[in-house]
Amino acid sequence: MQSAPALIVCLSDKQAYLDRYSEPDKGWTDKDEARWPVPYWHIDTGMAALIILLAAHDLGLGGCFFGIPPERWPAFFAAFSVPAELAPVGVVSLGYPLPDVKSPSLKRGRRPLSEVVTYGSFA
Repeated sequence: MQSAPALIVCLSDKQAYLDRYSEPDKGWTDKDEARWPVPYWHIDTGMAALIILLAAHDLGLGGCFFGIPPERWPAFFAAFSVPAELAPVGVVSLGYPLPDVKSPSLKRGRRPLSEVVTYGSFA
């Protein structure tokens, strides 16, 4: 991963998102952030990263999604002249994968569904 030949930085643009969803065809024309229970400008950017990873896999490439630590944002913004209104949601590294090496953590097995799935309610 540290020598991946391609890195794609996935940036969200909150203002562009609010602008688009305040157009008449979307049902309201204000830009009230209260309409969004979570910051979908970040979520949609993460979904785009997932699509990149799935497409890479289909092409036989290896990929990994990782974040840029917030304390490194200023250096990243400066190095690549990134406009201040954008937010780095994550980075997708791409390349041809090395032979697969199984993780030692696989020995612990999978958790049973009863530990990770809730039906109907949490009670």
